[in-house]
Amino acid sequence: MNPIWIITGKEVRDSLRNRWVLAASILLAALALSLGFLGSTPTGSVKVDPLTVTVVSLSSLSIFLIPLIAMLLAYDALIGEIERGTMALLLSYPIARWQILAGKFIGHLIILTMATTAGYGFAGIALQLAGDGIDVSAWAPFAMLIAASVVLGAAFLAMGYLISAKVKERGTAAGIAIGVWLFFVVIFDMALLGVLVADAQQNITAPVVETVLLFNPADIYRLLNLTGYENTAMYAGMAGLSEQISLSVPVLLTAQALWVVVPLLLAAWIFKKRQI
Repeated sequence: MNPIWIITGKEVRDSLRNRWVLAASILLAALALSLGFLGSTPTGSVKVDPLTVTVVSLSSLSIFLIPLIAMLLAYDALIGEIERGTMALLLSYPIARWQILAGKFIGHLIILTMATTAGYGFAGIALQLAGDGIDVSAWAPFAMLIAASVVLGAAFLAMGYLISAKVKERGTAAGIAIGVWLFFVVIFDMALLGVLVADAQQNITAPVVETVLLFNPADIYRLLNLTGYENTAMYAGMAGLSEQISLSVPVLLTAQALWVVVPLLLAAWIFKKRQI
């Protein structure tokens, strides 16, 4: 059997044994159900499907939760094994370092995908059953939300692996991971907003802002969910923006994919050169 899949299977089994999937699924389902039922009043008055309200709400709040779950999974994936001495034992077998990294990353991505799909999927079904029944047409933006959440998580998994490959202690990895999480989900947008407010001469044009947004996977995620479909864009108050923005869905998806590939390649390169 391919060494990558052996390591992948081990990571999945360990996470299932530690109830990572169950805990994350319950947390995500509770978040989605809370937001869905709390938004039941406006959906009743304007005849909007509960899933549409949930997509709009989750597009903002998932930015905080999904990256945090991903970072918790990945920050000690490599440095933890090195500190425990199991990495040296693993490398004594005929297996390349990139295979170890790939197997662990795929395993954690499977865990994140299972938790996100199960948590949000259960919540989506429950919300529609509690309303007017299953409406297949309303699932397109919700499915986009789930898929975009997985890719967002993959981006932060890759950054977590980059941190884990570079640092020398687990404590340092945890601190940097929290710092990176805070930067992308809080500080980046606050700093950008501050710059735009201070730009009294309006020298910063819309194309420049769009380009800057591509440097934050959380902003790409928000744009994908809030401007990708007419119903969600209208309910989120971004219908006008979705017509004016020049960033198409393929461009946003490509940018988000680069946020997965580039940090992961850097992590593989650093891990390859590291002395164990």
